[in-house]
Amino acid sequence: MSDNKFLSGKTAVAGLGATEFSKDSGRSEIQLGVEAISMALADAGLSIDDVDGMATYTMDNNPEIELYRLLGGKELKFFSRTHYGGGAACGPLLHAAMAVATGVCKAVVVYRAMNERSGFRFGQGGLISQDPNAFETVHFGWYMPFGLSTPASWVAMCAKRYLHTFGAEPDDFGRVAVSTRDFAATNPAAFFYQKPITLDDYRKSRWIVEPLRLFDCCQESDGAVAMVITSIERARDLKQKPVVIRGAAQGAAGDFQMMTGFYRPDLTGIPEMGLVARQLYDMAGVGPQDIQTAVLYDHFTPFVLPQLEEFGFCKRGEAKDFIRAGHIARGGKLPVNTHGGQIGEAYIHGLNGVAEGVRQVRGTAVNQTPGVEHALVTAGTGVPTSGVILGVDR
Repeated sequence: MSDNKFLSGKTAVAGLGATEFSKDSGRSEIQLGVEAISMALADAGLSIDDVDGMATYTMDNNPEIELYRLLGGKELKFFSRTHYGGGAACGPLLHAAMAVATGVCKAVVVYRAMNERSGFRFGQGGLISQDPNAFETVHFGWYMPFGLSTPASWVAMCAKRYLHTFGAEPDDFGRVAVSTRDFAATNPAAFFYQKPITLDDYRKSRWIVEPLRLFDCCQESDGAVAMVITSIERARDLKQKPVVIRGAAQGAAGDFQMMTGFYRPDLTGIPEMGLVARQLYDMAGVGPQDIQTAVLYDHFTPFVLPQLEEFGFCKRGEAKDFIRAGHIARGGKLPVNTHGGQIGEAYIHGLNGVAEGVRQVRGTAVNQTPGVEHALVTAGTGVPTSGVILGVDR
């Protein structure tokens, strides 16, 4: 048995909370965090006194210690913050699972709270640091003078190469956008509730950075999501059906640079996601054939295609055919982003996708996939990344 199997099945998501998602929350990010965590604790039937760990990820303005204090917590034994923004969306679940499974903590809260529309807008791009000597500043100095100054422009480079190499068409990205918005249209929590789009609507949407159109790009959103992770034994005594963490992993691959790995020999794959996939399948003891639904990080539609390939749902270059066959859409054999994704529901830096995975396993999702035994959730692409496989309690 490989060492990473130690974690599988030892912990579970026991509580889930989320605020409304909007373009102007009207309150501070830390207040949003307090609200979401309070809802997650109530959902589990726990209080802050039961929590001794806190975990989040970078580009979050809410210190773990301060949130814990505002909630009334007294003794915090574990606190962690994973780097690389959205690529870390599933990382805190790995850290929480390790803390609980090793006995460091009894319960860990994972959270994300942001005013990413009314406050700092990620989509505008710019330098990560204003320090001229910081690594990221020096690195982006090779790209920004030539117009590659936003996340959309960085992704467009890889998307263009993918189209060229595999004979895909921009409409294949459009089909991802259409199916995702279809799910959002029936999700009352989604910003684009009751607002589906057609492929023709997609084709008419304005260019952002060719080959990306407006509907290829995720939203900028305000809101918060939180969940409580504890041992599987304890979770079974709480209010909700336990959602078991079958696998959790992080990954960074060679010759990688933050969303701009343009000097790799191949721009059409996501090797760090492939590394995450291999770890998840090994830890959980499952394969692609055992996954009934997936939440694939969709900050931009082009990166959904290589994720399907890295996880073995189809062969390299065949994601376009998988999508054209309707497999990721409503009623397909692998419904993807059934909450509407970051394109249709909200962009809470990926943690709202983890929440959808939890709901799918609980059987409480608005767009529920029948017979879910395992749900896959991935984090940001173009950066060091992470993923989880959630499963039913057996």
